[in-house]
Amino acid sequence: MTRTTISALVLGLLLAAASALAGGPRADEKTLDYRLQARALAPGVYVVEGDNDDFSRANGCNIINTGFIVTGAGVVVVNTGPSRRYGEQLRALIARTTTEPVVEVIHLNLHPDYFLGNQAFADVPRRATAATREGMAREGKAYEDNLYRLCGDWMKGTEVLLPNASVAAGTWRVGAREFELIELAGHTDSDLVLVDRASGVAFVGGLVFVDRIPTTPHARIDRWLASLAALPAQRWRMLVPSHGPVRDDALGIEQTRRYLTWLDQHLARAAAAGDDLTDVLAAPVPAEFRGWAAFGTEYLRNVTHLYPGHERAVLQGGASR
Repeated sequence: MTRTTISALVLGLLLAAASALAGGPRADEKTLDYRLQARALAPGVYVVEGDNDDFSRANGCNIINTGFIVTGAGVVVVNTGPSRRYGEQLRALIARTTTEPVVEVIHLNLHPDYFLGNQAFADVPRRATAATREGMAREGKAYEDNLYRLCGDWMKGTEVLLPNASVAAGTWRVGAREFELIELAGHTDSDLVLVDRASGVAFVGGLVFVDRIPTTPHARIDRWLASLAALPAQRWRMLVPSHGPVRDDALGIEQTRRYLTWLDQHLARAAAAGDDLTDVLAAPVPAEFRGWAAFGTEYLRNVTHLYPGHERAVLQGGASR
């Protein structure tokens, strides 16, 4: 394959990614209704599932699994979604599902679909770890701009409302519920896992992707793999990833570990061989990964995010990325 052909391939991938992100029909042009549904995973524990896909106008940027837990003293909301509209519709869904009021919100990491629905929860504590709060404050305006560009009218009225309270690893009690909070890292600098001890349902955020290519804008692969190794030691019965279907087994952990291991080794070998970005993107990818959701856009971003670190490591004689 000639250099010109490879360059054309990369340009095609970039154009396809841009088209996938910005194009496509809108989900409901008249009402912009996310059609959120609460699925009970255990008594009082609900997940609200998003599309297993990439951000687009067709899904209103709703690609996240949010959740809520009824505690007897009010409802704990796990992440608030990608827009003000989503947050409002989530809160209305909660009100249709239980008579208990929302009393707490908890965010599992700093990414935009974890907290851009916060305006609908301005009257309650919105908790995140210190590192996550700092990251949201640093990147919030860019998130606003990017999601407006990607999803248009779905984002009308959305403005960053940051967490206003902290949370840390350990036991957290709300009403009759006792939660175990575990702070890990790798997908971001602070990846919070929430385990409801009564039901064994674990909300694991962006550490685990199921049937989907992971996102990597803040990734440290070595730390991420260490966090995945720690997850099976936790006490959980059902695992809720932020992206992909809920599982009652460790499939998502294994898929994410397998992909990250392959990606890291693939990029390291390419950097050692002196390949440039176009060479890396033109190289074969295992069929398993090509079949996962968002491959057409997310793999391109994975390489763009992570390959420069591998190149620097080679130039520095193997220094840590």
